[in-house]
Amino acid sequence: MKVTTFSRIDSRFLGYIVLIFVFYCIGCDSQKKKDNDLTELTYIPSGILGLPDLPVPKNNPQSNDKVSLGAKLYSDKRFSSDGTVSCATCHKPEQAFVDKLKVSKGIKNFTGTRNAPTVLNAVYYKTQFWDGRRNDLEGQSKDPLLNPVEHGLSSHDDLIKIVKSDPDYTSKFKTVFGIESDSIKIDHVAMAIASFERTIISGNSPFDRYRFGKEEKALSESAIRGLNLYMGKARCQDCHTIGETYAIFIDDKFHNLGVGFKRIQPKLEEILQKKAESKNSPTSDEEILTNIESSELGRFAVTGISEDLGAFKTPGLRNIALTSPYMHDGSLTSLEQVIDLYDKGGETNPFLSSGIRPLGLTGQEKADLVSFLKSLTSPVLPSMPK
Repeated sequence: MKVTTFSRIDSRFLGYIVLIFVFYCIGCDSQKKKDNDLTELTYIPSGILGLPDLPVPKNNPQSNDKVSLGAKLYSDKRFSSDGTVSCATCHKPEQAFVDKLKVSKGIKNFTGTRNAPTVLNAVYYKTQFWDGRRNDLEGQSKDPLLNPVEHGLSSHDDLIKIVKSDPDYTSKFKTVFGIESDSIKIDHVAMAIASFERTIISGNSPFDRYRFGKEEKALSESAIRGLNLYMGKARCQDCHTIGETYAIFIDDKFHNLGVGFKRIQPKLEEILQKKAESKNSPTSDEEILTNIESSELGRFAVTGISEDLGAFKTPGLRNIALTSPYMHDGSLTSLEQVIDLYDKGGETNPFLSSGIRPLGLTGQEKADLVSFLKSLTSPVLPSMPK
């Protein structure tokens, strides 16, 4: 059994290490099942400077009709218990597919525990949600529909009844999937929405034109200095990776920066004890978005592995200047605040990721990093099909 060595660990936390091991075995078994349940993929050219080929499941190939159907489903507010929420409510196309809120609002203005990440380039992520609790866009699309603080449907059957009663939908499902209305299932809905989301991609930023298009004047001098810092002293490249021919700015891993961990640290042993005794699934989408304690456990709530405690997924950085606020809880409102967090070495806690340490950046260096991050903004963003 692998035991993580924690920096800055205090002896008073040793009491809950045993509880973590209880979750460890469960989490490992669960994760092995997920890792073995990988969908076979095919790849199609993205056609956009700076982006790699698009991974597409072989069991859900792209088509224009399917994308059009997915866009319609994505925007339909009838798929919520009070008719006020669609996918586009929290992932607004006109706002770089975020809602600009600290944490998102669902039906009846209920709020959850997490900031809505942008859908832009989510096609490239190997896991979805801040804690990676779903492996693909198809799986991700079904959860918010049933969450009581998001769409609030009692079951997926509520949505299917609406679809079957709408002649335009039944016609489109027959065209796309070759099925009659009686055969429409939630998986068909998820496949269509995911196909649309795979078209929500953006690149061709000033950075891309400089790095991959070899346009020397595409970046300002400040942004070029920021890029050099990004690759070196600031150590951004360690997690937000830039490749030789493309960049999606992720490492597909989870890291504890300490953000939000103070909310649970004083009573962590009690929280873990409850989790160990509870019969409820720690991966429950409802629990994560309605229970701040479960939410702040991060990836650990999914895997039960000690090194995942308080760890959240590395987000992409494209169009980062447009997608504030930042972090899983929306607690940071500006790029300057984000850089300050990294510069001081995160928020100290017993499970802080080992790669997080003070950077010693100067004021000018911080300003140059901001200039570089702003250069990741694409000139044109995806929009809804007309």
